[in-house]
Amino acid sequence: MTLLTLELEPELYENLREEAARLGKTMETTATTILYQRLATPAPATEKAKAIEVLRKAGLLTELSPDEIKRTQQVTMRMEEIRAALGKAGGKPLSELIIEMRGPKE
Repeated sequence: MTLLTLELEPELYENLREEAARLGKTMETTATTILYQRLATPAPATEKAKAIEVLRKAGLLTELSPDEIKRTQQVTMRMEEIRAALGKAGGKPLSELIIEMRGPKE
């Protein structure tokens, strides 16, 4: 641990003293608790939350922009209609075209 010395305004010092007395703890413990509550990074609760946080910090996950949100709200086709339209197009599935473009495995 690292030692930290603080200079507090009299009113803030008194507020801290009163809070410590109310909690039945020392001023140091109370100040440490307050700092932890305010500054400590909470651990993600689930594996999903952890994964999302890692991806976000790596810049691999971002939120939709207001323009992107607006465009998604303007979509009028349902998934069934999209699938039907793509099914009418005929030809090979996209996955097969990609495999052909990649060529044979070496």
